[in-house]
Amino acid sequence: MYKHENIKEVAIVSAPDERRGETVKAYVVLKQPCATSAEDLIAWCRQHMAAYKVPRQVQFIEALPRSGVGKIQWRALQDEEWAAARRR
Repeated sequence: MYKHENIKEVAIVSAPDERRGETVKAYVVLKQPCATSAEDLIAWCRQHMAAYKVPRQVQFIEALPRSGVGKIQWRALQDEEWAAARRR
C-alpha cells in the first residue's frame, strides 16, 4: 500500500468480523488531506495486490502509535480493535 500516491504510512491488523471471525483492517496515515476514501483505497488494492492481502476495512488516522525506537506498534491497534469488539 506504500506505493499508493496518497499514503504516508500504513499498519495492517486483524479485526473481528461477524461472518469470517476476523478480517484485514488497514490504519492509514495520508501524506496530506485529500479526497481519498476508504472505498478508493480498497479498489486500488484490488488492482495491485493479491486478493488475500486486500484490506476489507480502512480507517484513517492522524499518526500511528510508535515505540521508543520508532517502530510502528501495530499490536496496540489490533488489541484496541478486539477490545472494542468485546465491549459491543
